[in-house]
Amino acid sequence: MNTKEKQTNKNKNQESKINTLVLHNDNLNTFDFVIDALIDICNHEENQAHQCAVITHYTGKCEIKNGTYKNLKILKDKLLNIGLSVTID
Repeated sequence: MNTKEKQTNKNKNQESKINTLVLHNDNLNTFDFVIDALIDICNHEENQAHQCAVITHYTGKCEIKNGTYKNLKILKDKLLNIGLSVTID
């Protein structure tokens, strides 16, 4: 297998692999701000967004969305742009 074929296979694996978007706790944003962001950007229901905010507050982080890297990257960038701390695992 040549280098180009290896890269193509790697990209296909990365596209199909399920990743997790993780929200990390900070001391800057209010509960309401985080909840509204999860509803607006991640399409969470209000109850789900509230639970994620509480879990993040008490444990330091919470898995907020699963999906392909490509889809999660879009959400991650939007959340980072409004000042939330998120990573893709």
